[in-house]
Amino acid sequence: MKKVILVRYGEIILKGLNRPVFEDKLIGNIKKALYGFGKVSITKSQARIYVEPQTEEYDFEAAMDKLTKVFGIVSVSPVWKINTEFEEMKEYSLKLVEDLIERKGYKTFKVETKRGNKRFPMQSPEVSRELGAHLLSNIPSLSVDVNNPSFILYVEVRESTYIYSEIIPANGGLPVGTNGKVMLLLSGGIDSPVAGWMMAKRGVEIEAVHFYSYPYTSERAKEKVIELAQILATYCQRINLHVVPFTDIQLAINEKCPHDQMTIIMRRIMMIISERISRKVGALALVTGESMGQVASQTIQSLAVTNAVVSMPVFRPLIGMDKNEVIEIARKINTFETSILPYEDCCTVFVAKHPNTRPQLEKILQSETRLEGIEDMINKAIEDTEVIKVVAK
Repeated sequence: MKKVILVRYGEIILKGLNRPVFEDKLIGNIKKALYGFGKVSITKSQARIYVEPQTEEYDFEAAMDKLTKVFGIVSVSPVWKINTEFEEMKEYSLKLVEDLIERKGYKTFKVETKRGNKRFPMQSPEVSRELGAHLLSNIPSLSVDVNNPSFILYVEVRESTYIYSEIIPANGGLPVGTNGKVMLLLSGGIDSPVAGWMMAKRGVEIEAVHFYSYPYTSERAKEKVIELAQILATYCQRINLHVVPFTDIQLAINEKCPHDQMTIIMRRIMMIISERISRKVGALALVTGESMGQVASQTIQSLAVTNAVVSMPVFRPLIGMDKNEVIEIARKINTFETSILPYEDCCTVFVAKHPNTRPQLEKILQSETRLEGIEDMINKAIEDTEVIKVVAK
């Protein structure tokens, strides 16, 4: 008997002739996620991936927790791998169930069998029935409940047989790296980390850009964003974080442009810088945490004016979500508590009391002509950008 981690994937199965590409990428991401845990053997068979540790001291619990954060994985289970012989199935099923009862105090059960190995002489219902009878005859306190059992004993009969009782859900989606690269505009707020997580779940590699207005925003604000990037990297292995010095540009906007247009002009220049950095690193789209109507810069008129300054696609995965829905995901992915730390980002500096919620592109373009030397300022900001290689927290 060997203890193995069973990994299940879902959407990948629908990929037809491209399926091996997605499976191989997922296996590669699993290897990266488990780096440092110890030596393992990883095999693929019949829409399953098996992670078999090669050392006795392997930390199963920590490894399974890590795997639940790898996009493309639907669920994981700690399983016992045994020979495909019925007497061995009986022996180890009894041991597994006795251990469960001792730890959990379960009283009712049922057996579910999948027979992938058609050479095995017993069919699935027969295996379930005979194993169930064996358990009942050896554990008098146990009874069968097919509708609402305390636990299910799962038996998968393949070249080897796998028995288990626990299925731990993961996030699903597609393996990161199968769908190109994007640039996430990462603030210190609640929304943008969630937007990045949602894009990564669709197999997209994430880089991030943060606009930093020191001394109007503190070093702690920058550290907060690095921490958010570290949490996101838990799901996508690593993130290159581009920290753009934005103070001089913000001061120029504040001094020379109408205050009711400051936010939208600032956002447009952010988009210009983000697009240029994206093209340097091979990112194909921008991602923001904007939600329709949430603030002045997120009205449909404001978003249209913002989009007009770039030619690159802009993805807004939160566009139709309300704040409570976003907060729910932020709590799930563990970014919420960091996001609400009270350190300002550059978007909260020089905020107009009465921002224009229905900007007109012609008027914005006219106001931007007041920003003499803005092209040099943009180039200088890009040149002075700090790139931080962020790994999982």
